[in-house]
Amino acid sequence: METASWMFLTNHSHVLLCIAENPGIRLRDVAEKVGITERAVQRIVAELEDGGYLDHDRVGRRNHYRVHTDLPLRHPLENHLEVGAILNVLMSKCERG
Repeated sequence: METASWMFLTNHSHVLLCIAENPGIRLRDVAEKVGITERAVQRIVAELEDGGYLDHDRVGRRNHYRVHTDLPLRHPLENHLEVGAILNVLMSKCERG
């Protein structure tokens, strides 16, 4: 199967999905799943935190993330939807296999 040259979802949504599925995930593991560098994941997480979509607590040597699912999507075509609605659809698909 050929790799797609474009995708419907952004790396921001992929990172957020990984964190929503596993709030204790290491950013290194997110990078591997998404297929981008760990540095890119760090930048995306910082942007999501700055935007209020994520925050974290330090637990020992690891971070534990919280996704704020009640915030609207950012694009004017989608801002009537909350982030949680999209995550629920994507996560339910992942759970079904």
